[in-house]
Order: sequence, then structure tokens, then C-alpha cells
Amino acid sequence: MKKMRILIVWGLVYLGGCSGIRPAASEAQKQNAWAHWRTCDLTEQTAQQEAVSQTLQSLTSLTAQQSEAFVLDYGLPKEPPKMETVEAVLSGGGPLARQASDDALRQPDVWAMADGVMELGIGIAGLLGGVYGLRIATFLKQARQKSDALKEIIEGNELFKRLCPSAASDFKQAHANQSPATKRLVTETKG
Repeated sequence: MKKMRILIVWGLVYLGGCSGIRPAASEAQKQNAWAHWRTCDLTEQTAQQEAVSQTLQSLTSLTAQQSEAFVLDYGLPKEPPKMETVEAVLSGGGPLARQASDDALRQPDVWAMADGVMELGIGIAGLLGGVYGLRIATFLKQARQKSDALKEIIEGNELFKRLCPSAASDFKQAHANQSPATKRLVTETKG
């Protein structure tokens, strides 16, 4: 029975994936990784055609190999950008890179990741059952509620500072005696 529960837990983790822990790459990020690989590949070809130094040829070759790993990590885009020539890469690479950067700045959402981990923990505790499973599930639900409350408090504080700039210095002074751990947590929560 215990082995069956463990198998079910691992099966759920496998099927659920890691998207709650590590956000999946957006389509723009996948296309940008592919465009980066094409850029490195074309750079390698250009370096060989122009007969540059052996060191530069080796570096561009290595860069193309390393870049291929990023494509494999991010995943292939549904529709790879049309970047077969240097001109195509130079004309289309900039906007794609900016969009991928914008997408990367929006991820990871710490709160969404924390909720995903909490939900996974609650699900596992429910599967394990018994008194300890119930205690763990209750603890995780309370931790999630406290996490949500902290987020709401910080968002309210930031709104207050924006709406009442004259009181911002008094507000900061009132919070000056916070412990370093609390300050770090608030800073991480603000993003």
C-alpha cells in the first residue's frame, strides 16, 4: 500500500511537470533561442568564409554548439522565425530579442510558483492521508494564507507610498527597525 502511494505521488509530479516551479518558456523566448542559435551558426559560417583567425573560428564554432543547448532547453518554437541569411537575422532579431526580454522580466512570478508548490504539497499530504497528512495539509493551507496576506500588505503599502509621497519618509522611518530577514523578504516579495 505504501509503495502504491509513493508511485501515485511520483506519477502526479511527473504528469504535473515543473511549470509551477519553473515557468515554461514563452513562444517568443523559444523563437529567440532559435534565432540566437541561427545567429551563432551564421557567425560561425561567416568566420570560416572570411578566413579570420583560428581562435575566432574556434570561438564561433563553440558558440554555435552552446547555443544549440539553449534551443533544446527552451524547446522548439511552433513556428521558427525565417532567419536563413545574415540580413534576415539582423532585420528580425532585435524585436524578437526585446519581446523575449519582456517575457523573461514577467517570469518567474514568485507568488504563482509558491502557490504551485503549496498546492502540490497539499495534494501530496492528502494522498498520504492519516493524521500527519491532515496536519501537513492544514499547515500548508495556513502558510498559503499568510503568504497571500503578506503580498496584499506589501501591495497596499506600495500604493500608500505612491498616493501619499509626503508621508513616504515617515513610513520608511516607521519600518526602519525591521529585522534584516524581514527586509529581505519584503524586498524579494516586491520583485
